Amino acid sequence: MTTHGGFEPVFCTIVPPHVLDRLAQHADPVLAGPARRTLQRDAFERTHRRLTTVIGAATVAPRAGAEAGKPHRTVYDARHGTELPGRKVRTEGEEPGRDATVNRAYAGLGATFEHFLEVYRRDSVDGAGLPLDATVHYDREYNNAFWNGEQMVFGDGDGEIFLDFTVALDVIGHELTHGVTQHTANLTYYGQPGALNESVSDVFGSLVKQYSLGQTAAEADWLIGAGLLAPRVTGVALRSMKAPGTAYDDDVLGKDPQPATMDDFVRTGRDNGGVHINSGIPNHAFHLLATALGGHAWERAGQIWYDALTGGELAQDALFADFAALTLKAARERYGDGEELEAVGKAWERVGVRTP
Repeated sequence: MTTHGGFEPVFCTIVPPHVLDRLAQHADPVLAGPARRTLQRDAFERTHRRLTTVIGAATVAPRAGAEAGKPHRTVYDARHGTELPGRKVRTEGEEPGRDATVNRAYAGLGATFEHFLEVYRRDSVDGAGLPLDATVHYDREYNNAFWNGEQMVFGDGDGEIFLDFTVALDVIGHELTHGVTQHTANLTYYGQPGALNESVSDVFGSLVKQYSLGQTAAEADWLIGAGLLAPRVTGVALRSMKAPGTAYDDDVLGKDPQPATMDDFVRTGRDNGGVHINSGIPNHAFHLLATALGGHAWERAGQIWYDALTGGELAQDALFADFAALTLKAARERYGDGEELEAVGKAWERVGVRTP
């Protein structure tokens, strides 16, 4: 594990605080109430995560009977409470039950594990067979899903703005990829390194979905969280990697604020320095690379990103330009001075990130 000065897992949610902030200010208590409660719960979990980091969390050891290269999944039901992990409802190898949310969470953990193992030869998020735990039916009308440094947690949504958070496979892949980053580059969760942290999760979350569906880069929708927004919302997803800033434009949620290039980089102290906002820039760079290379995005484009993330040279406080330079290095080392290297350079150039 690359620590780069300290192992500091962070609390990462799929729905950005700026979205919930806007909802919380709505005049309709049906919309504002769940958003306010979600923000309060997120604040509590974020503080708990920090305290755990300071005090030290118990090491998660491989479980009895777990085989290397095989997933070891456990799904728990919080039964609308907030105590984690909750009641155990499905373990590795058990048949599906009647609860579709439990089944989707179990399948999503498996699909993410399979992607990292089969494509990048990574055994679970830590590379050493870490058990994958998930809790569903967390709290009441909880409008989020998160990785807390140890496990996945899914809310059911309020039914008005957000639906069940297990419906989007890329959300599961996104959150578990925070675990991969946690165990490799451990990118600081603020400013540009924080936006890289979020972007890497979007990239591999999308690739998990594409791999599961057998889609090429041209066939993929490049949306993060498609299916999460309720019918009343004017939008298609939480984010678009293909066209950042276009995922939603709604009277309640407002307009998607993500920039596609450095010309529109957002400087803000909110959302940990805009980690969910400026992630649109490296997201767009990856989409440009993947579509330029064609075929399956998890192969060449994904491999380059994975090499840059896990190669041991990515600093915790890396800026976009630092990551871009490492992707160029990764492309050259793996593929030589061919079309892959040229495509990487052009992708970063088009989003306005200067590379050496």
